[in-house]
Amino acid sequence: MATAPPGMPPPPPPPPPPQADQDSLQRYNDSVAAAEAERRAEAERLAAERAAEAERQRAVRAARAALEEMVFFDYDMSDIRDDAEATLRAKVDILRASPQVQVRIEGHADERGSTEYNMALGNRRAEAIRQFLVGFGLGENRFEIVSFGEGRPLQQGSTESDWARNRRGQFVITAGADAINPAN
Repeated sequence: MATAPPGMPPPPPPPPPPQADQDSLQRYNDSVAAAEAERRAEAERLAAERAAEAERQRAVRAARAALEEMVFFDYDMSDIRDDAEATLRAKVDILRASPQVQVRIEGHADERGSTEYNMALGNRRAEAIRQFLVGFGLGENRFEIVSFGEGRPLQQGSTESDWARNRRGQFVITAGADAINPAN
């Protein structure tokens, strides 16, 4: 800033910037603000997409777990128990929403009884499960059944609780695993 010689009045202040410069500055500031708002909106949109995809993946994992959940049977029986019925009904809803999914139903028995008897019992259990599911309008061709009898115990041992864990129906997804949809 210039100073005046002694005894002289100070120089006048510089003139304000021309209006065009102020307009340009305002447009620039507006442009920066708009770009920042657009960047924030895009970041929020991407975050929402990621959250929605994470939720969808969680729901798919839960649906897969429900499809693979075992059901258990009473001693020497192939009737569907009440607790098993609730588990199977949850599978029905998921299978309806996922028409490409196919499942192998594996019937198992505990170690009591002959090998032949337990193979037949495991088969009756797997077939009872399949008929339950087909009874809700699902295609029979979506299910394959197999019996392992006493051959693949879930729990080793010879106590009632061991045997109870081995009297079961297990589910293996054989086709359409990548097309599982959660129930609506």
